[in-house]
Amino acid sequence: MAIAEESKRPRPFDKAQGRRAPAGMSEAALVEPPMVPQFIDDILNFARANSLWPLTFGLACCAIEMMATVAARFDLDRFGAAAFRASPRQADVMIVAGTVNKLMAERIKTLYDQMPAPKYVIAMGACACKGGPFTGPGLYTVVPGVDQIIPVDIYIPGCPPRPEALVAAFLKLQQKIKGRVK
Repeated sequence: MAIAEESKRPRPFDKAQGRRAPAGMSEAALVEPPMVPQFIDDILNFARANSLWPLTFGLACCAIEMMATVAARFDLDRFGAAAFRASPRQADVMIVAGTVNKLMAERIKTLYDQMPAPKYVIAMGACACKGGPFTGPGLYTVVPGVDQIIPVDIYIPGCPPRPEALVAAFLKLQQKIKGRVK
């Protein structure tokens, strides 16, 4: 008797799909996605955030500070960004450290395009962020910020920035990948 009464009841209607929910299923179950894909995304983002492979792209004095970051004193390996890669096909983070000239801009774009998705960019130093002291009238060869060539996720100001700033940038990038910071 209970089954017959349940089948006579009108079922919830999903307006987006134009269909009714099966008997015994609520309307909310049709609208909300299942939790399993979100859980898998969280696991993948956790793995991505804790295994960053940077691409070495040191153009000026900021590159020395970038090299010091992976040395024993600061040890970037503790934060999951151990091996700096020389190939863009093996890297997922590009660190642009130093002055970007217009001749180098095309090569930066090419290397960025060769990186597999998802890919992230850190602009390290005042020259990579906004051109530094090398921009202005009559100084036409320096790109006023690498963000005019490729999208930048994290900016590190300073001339040159300390290795601690690069470590903090990696920690912030990890939080961004995990979805905790926008």
